[in-house]
Amino acid sequence: MRISKGGRWALALIGVPLLAIAVLVALFRWDWLIPFIEPRVSAAIGRPVHIAHLHVRLARSPVVTVEGITVANPEGFPEPAPFAEVPRAAFQINAWDWWWHKQPLTLPWIEVDQPMVRVLSTADGKKNYEFDLGGEAVADANAPAQPPVEIGVLRIRAGQARVLLPQLRADFAARIATEEPQGQDPRIVASAEGRYADQPITAEMVGGGVLSLRNADKPWPIDLKLANGPTNATLVGTISNPLAFAGADLKLEFSGPDMALLTPLTGVPIPKTPRYQVTGALDYAADRIRFREMEGTVGRTDIAGVITVDPRPERPDVTVDLSSRLVDLDDLAGFIGEDPNPGRPARRSEKTLPDTPISIPKLTAADMHVKYRATQIRGGRRQPLDNLRAEFDIVDGNISLHPIAFGVGRGQIVLNGQLAPQPDEAVRAELEMTFQRLDISKLMEAAGARGGGSLNGRASLVSTGKSVAELLGNGNGRVTLHTSGGDLSALLVDLSGLRLADAILSALGLPARTRLECFVADLDLRRGVLQTRAAIIDTEDAIIGGTGTIDLRQERLAYVLRTESKSFTIGTMSTDIRITGSFRDPSVLPGAGELAARGGAAVGLGLLNPLLAILPTIQFGTSEDSGCNALAGRVRGRAGGQSGR
Repeated sequence: MRISKGGRWALALIGVPLLAIAVLVALFRWDWLIPFIEPRVSAAIGRPVHIAHLHVRLARSPVVTVEGITVANPEGFPEPAPFAEVPRAAFQINAWDWWWHKQPLTLPWIEVDQPMVRVLSTADGKKNYEFDLGGEAVADANAPAQPPVEIGVLRIRAGQARVLLPQLRADFAARIATEEPQGQDPRIVASAEGRYADQPITAEMVGGGVLSLRNADKPWPIDLKLANGPTNATLVGTISNPLAFAGADLKLEFSGPDMALLTPLTGVPIPKTPRYQVTGALDYAADRIRFREMEGTVGRTDIAGVITVDPRPERPDVTVDLSSRLVDLDDLAGFIGEDPNPGRPARRSEKTLPDTPISIPKLTAADMHVKYRATQIRGGRRQPLDNLRAEFDIVDGNISLHPIAFGVGRGQIVLNGQLAPQPDEAVRAELEMTFQRLDISKLMEAAGARGGGSLNGRASLVSTGKSVAELLGNGNGRVTLHTSGGDLSALLVDLSGLRLADAILSALGLPARTRLECFVADLDLRRGVLQTRAAIIDTEDAIIGGTGTIDLRQERLAYVLRTESKSFTIGTMSTDIRITGSFRDPSVLPGAGELAARGGAAVGLGLLNPLLAILPTIQFGTSEDSGCNALAGRVRGRAGGQSGR
């Protein structure tokens, strides 16, 4: 067939472009697109990204293969090896359905071969694992939200990671891969081995392999076993949305010799404890991690409740609401810096008051809001406390107590105030303590004596120190106590009044008790020394007055008790008893040359006068204070009679 001249021109006009396209297709290399892709990916993650080769297999659902991927460290980071290296990664795209049928963009599968990730930080705090994901573009707040890419199956072959974090004393290697057992869903298998918190660490995890973010009908399973030194933990359950940690149905169990070892694992500061075992349900809601339905034991103490953590980047915020049916006070010793493990050798100290440093500085690692209830308290053989209620907040390391309350019989000891850590690891304390209807029989039993009635009063302390002993030894404040009714062991009164016959009977254990009408004491604390403003014990047959000092810094006594009998008794002499020496080894002796005339029937007005100074500060408002009301009336009446003369 002969082609006309016009036809030849038409064929040339069509054939030349087709030939050019054919030549272009034959010579085209997808690598030519790398210079356009690298800057955009680098800008998206704020880190240089390099690609060696790019391949695309065109189809209805194209397959993209990327080789030689390198993600660099941040600028100025000293480690020469890159943050991540991936020899090969491939993924499939539902391009046709996405473009023509407007379906969500999905990646049916992703394959990653031999990835290597290095998670590193330096001693001065530089980190190579923090990314700037803001990108260069500014998002339009009014623009419709773009649906995220959905991922199908992730396959990882021979993945590795190296983690080196000096701040956490961590240096361990991890391996990760996916498996597709026949007849079973794909799964991720990971393991780790090395050191964490300067303790050996081993971990094994098996997780689901399907990472569809919206497959709520098929939650992602996880089975984790971890051992960090003597601490063991297991986490078993499912997560509906693993990348957002949403829809979690997880059971967490952990155990070990000391909860303080959990601090580097959890980021939450925990004081020393004895051996523990705790289980509970772990979930994530409203941007907070919750450990709920918690139950277990710490030493001999049972615990139950909820712990909620807001993982704020600057400092976690922790809310704790716990309760115990029975608490052993020895198990709480770590909260004041003591060793809660009684089996360990105790640190010997010359001090009677606790002088172990209070562990306050580490509490700056998190803000905490704590509520705790204990229905029953167990402690030493003569421990007088019945129950415990504690509420306190720790914000910026400053502790607000509101309150700490111990039940004693039908009464309680209530402590409110502030504790603030100081730069030299000392603690600044501003405390107020209230004594409400304390059962004297329980207090006296704890001291090895007998008694009855109830005790009321207040105490205040302002001080700075590194231990309880230092706080008391440096402190300023005041103590006011009063009571009435009940009885005291006769031995206490008899020894102070030199009633020798009754003292011998009391020492032999024969019944001898005296009724307590009223007790009032007012003590000033100045630089660790308690100075007596007034101290009166009014019994059915004698009045005892106290004067002197109690040096809390030197732990020494210089005190005098003087007894005045209310009626004439043969063998009874008004005299002084001097109490001197150290707290550990006190001396109780009669005062020389202080024997007075017999009788003392004038009711000891000299002893009652100091009571006038503190009567306005004490409220005798209950029926059980009738004895103190009577004593106050006598004092006021005598004072009025003297002024009228």
